[in-house]
Amino acid sequence: MSALHAAGAALWRETPAGVELAVAHRPRYDDWSLPKGKCDPGETLTETAVREIAEETGYHAVLGRMLPAAHYEVSTKDGNTRPKRVTYYSAEAIGGDFVPNEEVDELRWLSADKARALLSYEHDRVVLDAFTALPARVRTVLLVRHAKAGKREKWAGPDELRPLTPSGTHQARCLGRMLPAFAPQRLYAAPRVRCAQTVEPLAEQLGLPITEEWLLAEEGFWPDPDAGVRRFLAIAADGAAVVSSQGGVIPELVERLAVKAGLPLTEFPSRKGSTWILTFDADPAGPTLLAADYCETPLPPVRD
Repeated sequence: MSALHAAGAALWRETPAGVELAVAHRPRYDDWSLPKGKCDPGETLTETAVREIAEETGYHAVLGRMLPAAHYEVSTKDGNTRPKRVTYYSAEAIGGDFVPNEEVDELRWLSADKARALLSYEHDRVVLDAFTALPARVRTVLLVRHAKAGKREKWAGPDELRPLTPSGTHQARCLGRMLPAFAPQRLYAAPRVRCAQTVEPLAEQLGLPITEEWLLAEEGFWPDPDAGVRRFLAIAADGAAVVSSQGGVIPELVERLAVKAGLPLTEFPSRKGSTWILTFDADPAGPTLLAADYCETPLPPVRD
């Protein structure tokens, strides 16, 4: 039996006294937990996280890096058990207000230490500890491998004009629903039709233009990879962005960023339609990679 999927967040806000985290009391279970909930049919994980935060806490949120997922068994109506996976993100509260509701009757904003002491479950404390291991205020760049575009040898025209296949178009639509949760302000694409088409649904959703980036295309990157890394870091320095590139660039780019930052990454996958959530510090002298989270697919979780 496949796992039930849910999503939630370490929801935080910045105050004069420091960073506070939201801890929710659920009367149904009489527990204190981080905001989370099950995926609706056809919903991407990021859509679930943002919706559940709003429903449980009343706050609108912008997602950031991924935090450790929780895995546990839940009881089913027939008396058996089923695995459940909860995907967690860091999430900044950017507006809203709490109103007691059927799911959550009390919400407390607490320092990390006080939140940890109040939480009922160890897996929530693991998520909270991972959140506090890095700064709350960071910059996020979403590095996307173009969606499926068929085999190069079966395309008769110039390779830069090779378009997405129908399954690639579906992946692009899902990315257009998945990535707005991170509130990107700028969109970039290698000058390839398939790279631009991958972020076109997102551009339409956000009302943003797509800027071509030659240094992040294979032919532009490999003559001088250091120049490509510098350009990517310049993009990161300006805040949240999406970059659509190619499989011949992404693994090398992520590896170079990780080595430069001293991050112990050993694998650099890049499936078509996948996304690297790259988290950088907010140092005005120049961004340094703090975390790199790989999302293999933009498609909604499969439901039985």
